[in-house]
Amino acid sequence: MNLTRWSARLPGTQRRNAVPAARGKAGDPAADAASAEAATSAKPGDATPAADTAAGRDAGAASAAASGAADTGARPAAARACGAVTDDPSVTGVLSRLPALIAVTHGPAHRVAFVNDAYTEVFGARTTGGQARDALPELDELGLLPLMDQVHRSGKPRTVKARKVVGGDDHSPAKPGYFTFTCTPVRSADPDPERRGVLIFAADVTDQVHSAERLRESERRLHETAVTLQRSLLPQELEQPDDLRVAATYQPGGTDAAVGGDWYDVITLGAGRTAVVIGDVMGRGVRAAAVMGQLRTAVRAYARLDLPPHEVIQLLDGLASEIDATQIATCVYAVHDPSEGRLSYAIAGHPPILIRDPDGTVRKADEPTGPPLGTGGWIHSSGSAALGPGCTAVLYTDGLIERRGEDIDVGVDALTAALSGATGAPQVICDRLTRALGVTSEHDDDVAVLVLQHPDRTGGEAELFRNASLELLGGIEAAPRARAFASGVLASWRFPVELRDLGVLAASELVANSLKHGTPPMRLRLRRTDRRLIIEVTDGDDHLPRRRRAEPGDEAGRGISIIATVASSWGSRRTPGGGKAVWCEFALPD
Repeated sequence: MNLTRWSARLPGTQRRNAVPAARGKAGDPAADAASAEAATSAKPGDATPAADTAAGRDAGAASAAASGAADTGARPAAARACGAVTDDPSVTGVLSRLPALIAVTHGPAHRVAFVNDAYTEVFGARTTGGQARDALPELDELGLLPLMDQVHRSGKPRTVKARKVVGGDDHSPAKPGYFTFTCTPVRSADPDPERRGVLIFAADVTDQVHSAERLRESERRLHETAVTLQRSLLPQELEQPDDLRVAATYQPGGTDAAVGGDWYDVITLGAGRTAVVIGDVMGRGVRAAAVMGQLRTAVRAYARLDLPPHEVIQLLDGLASEIDATQIATCVYAVHDPSEGRLSYAIAGHPPILIRDPDGTVRKADEPTGPPLGTGGWIHSSGSAALGPGCTAVLYTDGLIERRGEDIDVGVDALTAALSGATGAPQVICDRLTRALGVTSEHDDDVAVLVLQHPDRTGGEAELFRNASLELLGGIEAAPRARAFASGVLASWRFPVELRDLGVLAASELVANSLKHGTPPMRLRLRRTDRRLIIEVTDGDDHLPRRRRAEPGDEAGRGISIIATVASSWGSRRTPGGGKAVWCEFALPD
């Protein structure tokens, strides 16, 4: 008989090819520890061919020992049928001393022929001669009897990994645990089914299973911490502009603990205009998250300057190089002006914006575009696309459309097809697009999607969103015309008298400032939403006003201070065609 599989397995030890049978040497139980190693490679209860595990190899050796002893002398029929395990003291002695649990059955009914000491220590005293269903009830509870039937019929060993053995009744062990069971055929070549048997070999893998569970739990906590960190760097609640409906979704990629660099934001600029931004810092980990957080903070600061999109991208490009020259980031920055019904944007190496018209047609806003942030040496420029009532724009990161082995244009086309049929609220569209593109919790890359929708308002809701404008022609007589125009419009909009008077005062001061410091063409524009009144004056001069302290003797310099005092907010910006716009807002009473 071959006992080499039970010998000590130390580094550098060479296995002997053969050992003369029946030497009676006691095996080293250290080999049985290897049988438990397979438990950490699969979930509890998985069934695999026994030859694939160390436990299966050791069970095969025990089976060989059991069947090898069957060739000695004359024995009773039952002993001959089960391999005569009990006839050879050297075999029973070795099997009894093994730390692994061993039981041997014979025949289709699986009559018990032998159980070793380790088996009885776990499951209690067991008698031989009876059927395993009655004599070894734990095998039935563990679902091993059907497996034993398969092994007996096929003659092929089978293994189930990490079966849980629990306490609570008379048949349960003193201490619960996990065991890997290997069922190996005995005398499988014998044509008589009563002479064939099954050797059950169970290795205790409780420590390995618990270690694997602790590792999985640790990885889960690390992943949750990483996702929490990532989400904390994103806006906790999106700003909701008056004229747009906005929603976003973020899906972290994979199950590892590394955070990604996807980010997005919505920033209200005043005068009804809204800035949206989405970006992706290449790579994963704390470094990518740190760069992402700094870029997002910088975007909010630059957006407050109310700069054109390409100037914001240009500033971010220089900042990205200063933060970390080894990190590359892509970005789209866009500004929506509801008065013009257009979306101005600048792209730095990012996938194109997709715009869905009310009839379902999808357009790509992808020109002009530039290299990613941090590359330097590129002069970025802005583009413009129509985004009127009923239109929906989608900004996204490459994780939504990029797949291994596919060109990225294939993903863009798939997203275009999905968006053409996507209707409903922005959050509904976000969910539909991620499902249509196959994004799940197991997705290997972070995904961020930002949807902005310009509603097509009708009926009573449309009465809450109105515009009126006046071209300021002539000289100083433009000021009284502007006051009369503002008074009439605000009265037709049925504003309270106090708000109407403040609006007329603000319009008068803005027009007077433009007449004194600006150049033609000049225009006064009044706009109302469901939440605020906006007054804006544009002219052809690009010098922006600033608030300053006027001395008691000064005859000028008080106009902007008056506006800042009476209005909720005010600001100014340069217009794309040259010139400037100065505006102020008043919050409407509830």
